[in-house]
Amino acid sequence: MATEKIVMPQLGESVTEGTISKWLVQPGDQVKKYDPLAEVMTDKVNAEVPSSFTGTIKELVAQEGETLAVGELICYIDTEGGNAQAKPKEETATAPVQQEVTQPEKGADAEEKSRPKREKSGSRFSPAVLRLADEHNIDLNQVEGTGMGGRITRKDLLKRIESGSIPSPGSAPAAEAPIQEAANVKAPEAQTPAPQQQAPKSAPSIESLPGDIEIPVTGVRKAIAANMVRSKHEAPHAWTMVEVDVTNLVEYRNSVKNEFKSKEGYNLTFLPFFIKAVVESLKEYPQLNSMWAGDKIIQKKDINISIAVATDTALYVPVIKNADEKSIKGVAREVKELADKVRSNRLGADDMKGGTFTVNNTGSFGSVMSTPIINYPQAAILSVESIVKRPVVMNNGMIAVRDMVNLCLSLDHRVLDGLVCGRFLASLKKRLESITPDNTSIY
Repeated sequence: MATEKIVMPQLGESVTEGTISKWLVQPGDQVKKYDPLAEVMTDKVNAEVPSSFTGTIKELVAQEGETLAVGELICYIDTEGGNAQAKPKEETATAPVQQEVTQPEKGADAEEKSRPKREKSGSRFSPAVLRLADEHNIDLNQVEGTGMGGRITRKDLLKRIESGSIPSPGSAPAAEAPIQEAANVKAPEAQTPAPQQQAPKSAPSIESLPGDIEIPVTGVRKAIAANMVRSKHEAPHAWTMVEVDVTNLVEYRNSVKNEFKSKEGYNLTFLPFFIKAVVESLKEYPQLNSMWAGDKIIQKKDINISIAVATDTALYVPVIKNADEKSIKGVAREVKELADKVRSNRLGADDMKGGTFTVNNTGSFGSVMSTPIINYPQAAILSVESIVKRPVVMNNGMIAVRDMVNLCLSLDHRVLDGLVCGRFLASLKKRLESITPDNTSIY
């Protein structure tokens, strides 16, 4: 029987890590190849990690709620039909399987021995832990792990880094005084007193009072929070808005919605009209269909529209692939199918891949103005607000009641400037205001 590793898979384009939201197996369970092992949360989507082997679960290395980089070890599985003394791929020929987490690796050269790649217990460090240790010059042999079996996790290192308590390589473990004791030692007069230790910004110390309700943060909410913080932190947001007279669009849609529902079996909402107009304007101004890539800007060939779909507890952003190749009816069908997947918990990783521009239908909640956060790593997001009737001064000086909507655009100012975004919105406004049954086909 051979022992094999299951690692965190690549669950989406540009996805670099995932969070174990729920284990579906336990040590000792028999599994077949392709059986689901765990539910993993990536950027706003749940996915199942399948087994690559048939065998028995030996050890769950990752804990529920732990975030790991793609390629990091999550569990061991004893496979059938192998040698009883077979080792994991990284195990040396002299170390039996059962000693993999209790004995140091043998036969490493001098340079490898000098690098802290194993804990005192002998278990391996994850790539994310090694990377942080190298970046901050941390001696891992002096870090106490809080993971399963005393394993050092990335969170352990981040806590050390944020607190300023970083053990230096080569220093003796005994020389490191506990933080609490160090705080009680009076600093010499010639030295500047150490600043008072503060709680990490990501975890403020807030006490619950009687009557308060504590709501656990789910994997979905953690993923949303992480992506929103990353977007606001990395992308300098700018915002602009136009108001559009969509009276003709409202009349056109209302005149065909009943026939469409009878023929197709689902509702024709306003959103497909807006998405179609956005796509046509993106073809005219492809700069908005771009992404920042450090030393270059990548202008995407495909136009894949991400749409925001909300549930009672979370927000998902599935993608309409190649939206420029679809009719209004085709867009309407995909909007319905993706929304149904979200609300029935059937949304997969493929449904979330490849988005290049996001359309957010905040008008469905009655909103008339918003400043949306960019769906990282895209360069822009458009919010379609609520269509409301308002008195408008017409070109002839007369006042008429018209159906008006605000279109709010947030942009990444590293990629886009106000000029091109203003032209994009002007193009979008013109397209929407000129919709008529004669020039706009549903099919």
